Amino acid sequence: MKDADRDWFLVEETTDRRHWHPLIRALHDYWKDIAPPGALPGRQHMDPLDIPDLLPRVWLFDVVWPGPRFRFRLVGTRVVDRLGYDPTGEWLEDAFLDYSNYPSLVERYMATAENRRPTYRLGQQRLTRTRDFEFVENIFLPLAEDGRTVDMLLALSVLVDKSDGSQEE
Repeated sequence: MKDADRDWFLVEETTDRRHWHPLIRALHDYWKDIAPPGALPGRQHMDPLDIPDLLPRVWLFDVVWPGPRFRFRLVGTRVVDRLGYDPTGEWLEDAFLDYSNYPSLVERYMATAENRRPTYRLGQQRLTRTRDFEFVENIFLPLAEDGRTVDMLLALSVLVDKSDGSQEE
């Protein structure tokens, strides 16, 4: 898949984040703040009490090597509500029947883990469809218990209304 064909990108230190949803910026800032010098943060660096307003929109995936493969570890209540069920404990490829129709989805998860860098996306929803919201804005952040080998992905999603650009509350 060519870069022009995908709707996500690897986040650089120089990436302009001014237009990101405030909740997306907040999680990205938190992730950067908890990172040890010169290393990736791990789950052990996170304290849910630091980000209570973000938790309903948070996804947490185990990254299993070799592969990598991705398993839902935690799915926030708001995400579960939008999906219509709780995929906690399921492998990504088993949780969604149309998984194979979206190679960019797989590439993004892999790119986040393999490059050890966040990815940002603003594009059409793929995993769920609602009448009110057609687009999603989200970020995927790598976590590494040893500071280097990605063993989890932390994500946050906000739904966006295509017609007027409004975001879910």
